[in-house]
Amino acid sequence: MSDTGAGLDRIHSAGGCLARVAYGGFASLYLLVCLFAVIQDAASVWMVVVAAVANAAVVFRRRFLMWAIAAGGLSVLSTTYLGMVLTPEYVPSMFAEIGALLILITRTVWKAERPLLVPMTVLLGAAILASPLRWSVLAAAAFTAPLGITVAIAIGIGLYLRALETRRSRTLAAARRDERLELARDLHDFVAHHVTGIVVQAQAARFSAQSGSAQSPEQLDRMFGGIEKAGTEALTSMRRMVGLLRDAQNGDAPDGDAGLDGGASATRPVGDLGRLRDLVAAFTHPPASLTLAPDLGTLPPEVAASAHRVVQEALTNIRKHAADAASVRVTVTRTGGAVEVAVRDDGRGRGRPLPSGGFGLTGLAERVGALGGRLDAGPRPDGGWEVVAVLPTGDR
Repeated sequence: MSDTGAGLDRIHSAGGCLARVAYGGFASLYLLVCLFAVIQDAASVWMVVVAAVANAAVVFRRRFLMWAIAAGGLSVLSTTYLGMVLTPEYVPSMFAEIGALLILITRTVWKAERPLLVPMTVLLGAAILASPLRWSVLAAAAFTAPLGITVAIAIGIGLYLRALETRRSRTLAAARRDERLELARDLHDFVAHHVTGIVVQAQAARFSAQSGSAQSPEQLDRMFGGIEKAGTEALTSMRRMVGLLRDAQNGDAPDGDAGLDGGASATRPVGDLGRLRDLVAAFTHPPASLTLAPDLGTLPPEVAASAHRVVQEALTNIRKHAADAASVRVTVTRTGGAVEVAVRDDGRGRGRPLPSGGFGLTGLAERVGALGGRLDAGPRPDGGWEVVAVLPTGDR
């Protein structure tokens, strides 16, 4: 699916790449200056190398945990050896090494898996706190407390980012779960409708047989054909519902975007497009128009319900984010064996508030994907925004 969230993810990814390139260039230049300025003995050169490894771990994304372990372990071993065997001169590369290790702590607390979180944080924190021991115990006593404060700040930032990531993941999972459960409830109603039709037609056939009235082959074929069609539709809907309920078992947090007109029970559509006309007619700011293709025919209940939900969510987003739009066009057309539902506005983005952080389009993508269709959302080439869903109807 192409939507605002995907676009923001791409922007964040590009911005992260630029930040890493800028950081890597600055760190490389700084370490080169340190290398040429303090090229006095092997110990000084080695400290520059250790700082280079730590900064490389910050820049590289692939195998980040291995790089972080290598940087922390190398720093601890270097502190042990230099403090016990040698006493190096002061080298400015220490600032680059400690800064890189602080960034590694933040990133580790933010991204590392839970089993590795504590060991890696202890390793990197020990590497920073022990670094003054390369010169003397007095230096360690003087600088350990300030370094401890910086380590605590880095851990706090990492925990905050981890909490944000966890909350976002839970909200995303909850939105998907709620949409699946909503569709499952709709399908339950539709299956009950089909089964009721089967029972009524079977009772009618049985009554005709018991009354002794003769039935022509055409009448019997039509009667049993209706029973067969209703049974096939019921089985298809039930199969989809069971799959959705199985997938929805992983959701664990209550959430859900509010519909256009509030309560969930009030917005659950019936298995036709009648409610869709009422929904579009009630949307007046900006005014919306609905175009239904004359060849739509009778849609499967789950397809009609999903079309209603797509239009509902799209109109809700227009009301939230397209205050400058002058008109909205809603179209439902046939495209081969599928139905295309499109909602387009002409807003230019003036006066749009910041994103609300909802996951309505994500939930719609789950619903449409469960039906074997696809959902696309994004800016239009001639201005405005569009949400387009293609829903297979199963027609051959």
